[in-house]
Amino acid sequence: MGVLNIPNTLTLLRIVAIPFFASTLIYKRYDIALAVFVAASITDALDGLIARVTNKQTKLGQFLDPMADKFLLITSFILFAIYGWVPTWLTISIISRDLIVLLGWGLFYMIHHVVFIRPSILGKSAIAAQMVLLAYILLRINFRELLPDQTVLIWVTAILTVASGLYYIVKGLMYTNG
Repeated sequence: MGVLNIPNTLTLLRIVAIPFFASTLIYKRYDIALAVFVAASITDALDGLIARVTNKQTKLGQFLDPMADKFLLITSFILFAIYGWVPTWLTISIISRDLIVLLGWGLFYMIHHVVFIRPSILGKSAIAAQMVLLAYILLRINFRELLPDQTVLIWVTAILTVASGLYYIVKGLMYTNG
């Protein structure tokens, strides 16, 4: 199975798009930022789907796909917090959750020598909520008069993010102790 297959290429394109996305925000080209973000989100959905349907899943893809998501989300939330589009506490919560999960995975690997931990539906829901929130904010910036405030989405994202972090902690502790 080739490492540089279509799903992995889509993931790499998403990673390459991140500095362009950040630049569009910095230079206040919010229309282009929205287009780049939507394109990146579509590649996120497509790479996994194509990998499963064509049976082209690779260890590289299993590693790069979540990393691409994290890089895009963390870059976005940091910039959105700087611009005042999301509360700083939400950005800190998201980054803290990711660091705790990453540290937990590292410890889990050192203790149990397990490389791949299956993401939970709660974790996937948190990531989806984060993506939806970012896309919604970009839509709202570009079409302010058409969309209401994002406060409800912020709270849904915060609750899912914290809940998924707690879930992974509890699951890891249960596996380690039992």
